[in-house]
Amino acid sequence: MKRQWKIIPHDADRVENLMNSAKLPAVVAQLLVSRGIYTAEDASRFLDTKLMGLRDPQELPGIPEATSILVEAIENKTPIVIYGDYDCDGMTGTAILVNGLRLFNADVSYHVPNRLEDGYGLNEEAIRKLADRGKKIIVSVDCGITSVAHAELCKELGVKLVITDHHTIGEQLPDADAIVHPRLPGTAYPFGELCGAGVAFKLAWSLCQAICGAKKVTERMRRYLMQSLSLTAIGTVADVVPLLDENRILVEHGIRMLRAEPLPGLTELMKVTKLDQVESLNTESIGFNIAPRLNAAGRLGQAQLAVELMTISAGERATQLAEYIHQLNTTRDSLQRSVYLAADKLAKSEFQPESDPALVLAGVGWHQGVIGVVAGRLADKYAKPVFVISLDGAGKVEAVGSGRVGGTNINLYDALCECDHRLVRFGGHKAAAGLTISEREIDAFRGDFNEAVAKQWNDKEIVPEIVIDAEATLGQLNLEVLKQMDMLAPFGAANPRPVLYCRNVELDEPARKMGGGDRHLTVNLRQGNKVIRGVAFGAGDWCDELNATEGPIEIAYRPVVNDFRGFRKVELHLVDWRPATTLAAV
Repeated sequence: MKRQWKIIPHDADRVENLMNSAKLPAVVAQLLVSRGIYTAEDASRFLDTKLMGLRDPQELPGIPEATSILVEAIENKTPIVIYGDYDCDGMTGTAILVNGLRLFNADVSYHVPNRLEDGYGLNEEAIRKLADRGKKIIVSVDCGITSVAHAELCKELGVKLVITDHHTIGEQLPDADAIVHPRLPGTAYPFGELCGAGVAFKLAWSLCQAICGAKKVTERMRRYLMQSLSLTAIGTVADVVPLLDENRILVEHGIRMLRAEPLPGLTELMKVTKLDQVESLNTESIGFNIAPRLNAAGRLGQAQLAVELMTISAGERATQLAEYIHQLNTTRDSLQRSVYLAADKLAKSEFQPESDPALVLAGVGWHQGVIGVVAGRLADKYAKPVFVISLDGAGKVEAVGSGRVGGTNINLYDALCECDHRLVRFGGHKAAAGLTISEREIDAFRGDFNEAVAKQWNDKEIVPEIVIDAEATLGQLNLEVLKQMDMLAPFGAANPRPVLYCRNVELDEPARKMGGGDRHLTVNLRQGNKVIRGVAFGAGDWCDELNATEGPIEIAYRPVVNDFRGFRKVELHLVDWRPATTLAAV
């Protein structure tokens, strides 16, 4: 399904008013207006990322109860285990609490389930083993909000359960000793979009205050909290939660700390990714370099190593872990590429990827650790929800699947709820979800899921689209303009890097494929006398069609600064292109 291009109308009066009232550069005012920010007060609220803008942790639902339980456990040396999820958000949140509890001299350990063997969330066998080992308190991170049966098991075993989570809440809350969740029923926390690491950070902050007996904490605890911001930023960016409100503050200051004083393991990881050599860090540094490597450990069943990397002291072990996790990412990348090619081939040969409401693709031997990423790439490519299901091929009757919605506004969780009779279990949120399904139900699920998604397309009149902030010629792009655009950073979900539009563009030379497997595309683009390099990640298949197009083209793009060995220049990340036509503002 092709995306429609929607250019935001240029409202000159509003832009001028915002420029004057908020004392902003014209390009910043225009971008804010294009995002529905019209007043100086709203602009200040959006642009201000001071730490004092974070709400007191005591306001977060469940924090007082969880803090009380953990402070008592710290004082009594009660064995605590942090039970985190195996994705980047869960691992960073786990590391935050482990580092803090170690600082408080608590009796603490951590457990992260094996993605390939244990599955998502709390696990009965793991809980029993932890209880047998004498653990008296389990603190979940980024999971547990739907674990009703597991909460009952903890009570039977005499283990206290503290749940910290941010995922969609089911019909029944677990009977836990404390639940920390920004959208807990019966509460009204002003910002419900914290990720798992963000929730864990708030709990850590509250613990520091409780132990100090004051809002102002000791210098040692302040340093711990500031370093924890870097972990919070990684989890927030990796989990693709909206970079608005508190998340903007957490990410902004987390990135600063990642540059100024990273944890020992992150220092080593930045070395192997060459991030220690760049002039500045941003959300792309996390999203394309750090998070994929941490996620690779989780996807390949070695999440424990990623948590160890983020909780370890400086030394040879930290260096070895960083290098090993870097190699795991190379392995993950190879697996991901092979599954993507197989799934895309299946979509084209067996289904109608351009016209079907959604795609449900299943294959034998597709590695469970990469199917979520593959689903995301295919959802972006075809602008529709995609589920990728891994069939075991060894006689197992149940299969595991992962789904993404791409750039659509389809609510994946709602669609799954309409198909729950076909599923063994499922969980997630509107943009991403996982499921377990009997193999014999896959075909029926495919039909029901397509029907549920089609209903949303019709009821909500959803049209996949690329929202374009403004038109800008290549000649208007320079380092100063991009510096002004960066006032809107950090960029990410709900606050994407600005997308601009340019018409009458020509290829200065033929486009070329690049990267492993020719996955990406590079091309030099000309408009008048200005030539700028453009890169399209994951769009190597554009190459032949682009080179065969006669006449000028139009491009939708994100301008970025390429910082290589101290030399900075403007480049374009191509979002889409098409033969020259007329684009009407809508």
